[in-house]
Amino acid sequence: MFCVQLRPWLQPGARVCAVTQQSIHKLASLQKATTLPPKKMQGLLYPFSRLEGYLDRSVDKTQFQLFHPSLEDMVEAEKLFCPSPSHKIDFYVSAERMDHVPALKQPEVCFIGRSNVGKSSLIKALFSLTPEVEVRVSKTPGHTKKMNFFKVGKAFTMVDMPGYGHNAPKDFVDMVEPYLYTRKNLVRTFLLVDGSVGLQKADRIALEMCEETRCPYVMVVTKIDKCGQGTLLANLLSLQDVVKTQTTSCFPQPFLISSLHFEGIYFLRCFIAHVTGRIRVKDTCQS
Repeated sequence: MFCVQLRPWLQPGARVCAVTQQSIHKLASLQKATTLPPKKMQGLLYPFSRLEGYLDRSVDKTQFQLFHPSLEDMVEAEKLFCPSPSHKIDFYVSAERMDHVPALKQPEVCFIGRSNVGKSSLIKALFSLTPEVEVRVSKTPGHTKKMNFFKVGKAFTMVDMPGYGHNAPKDFVDMVEPYLYTRKNLVRTFLLVDGSVGLQKADRIALEMCEETRCPYVMVVTKIDKCGQGTLLANLLSLQDVVKTQTTSCFPQPFLISSLHFEGIYFLRCFIAHVTGRIRVKDTCQS
């Protein structure tokens, strides 16, 4: 069913992106995703669908489906992550302090989270159609020590922030907090939480910081491939309860991601395109 729905948007004459011969993940584009069996493709595009069957009937599922882009929306969003001569995607600059941060007017989104939560891996997956973009991924926690800016043409900027917690930069707070408070073109902060371990003490502190800045943010649950369905669901429901009862600036829907298997990557690309004003996904609540 999903392959049938996608094909009109992915005909040879309307290809989303001319993919280079460099090393690219086999599921980097929607066009490649159409080769999967329908059920697997459904889980890839909409990761929450894999958990729905395990939820008790009494659980309200609407909070997990406030943002529900169509396949057409995902195709439009993917175009923004494909480079062209007039739409260059590349690393721009690193900054250690606010006086080093570039003065950019285009919409900006940033990613924060504990060290080793998978920030850089997620950004690398988002940029998978542009493999020449250098996003450094390390097995050593705390590898990112600076704010790294990536320009997506003139559409928007993505910022990889240093990780907090283990091996975090000593000046993490002095670096990140002023950015969150004063960056006028920041339209969304993505707070990453490890789905295999759930919300940790350091995550709660980061959540409080996001609440204090009053800048809209969203929770992204990473590494959903690293744990069983039961553990993931328990951590997700616990996180959802925190979002519902203890936040006012957080988008009510957590997003599920596996950077390794590309689950939720197309979905997140679409949300980024939506919040930066590049596309408009219909019937999205409180976005």
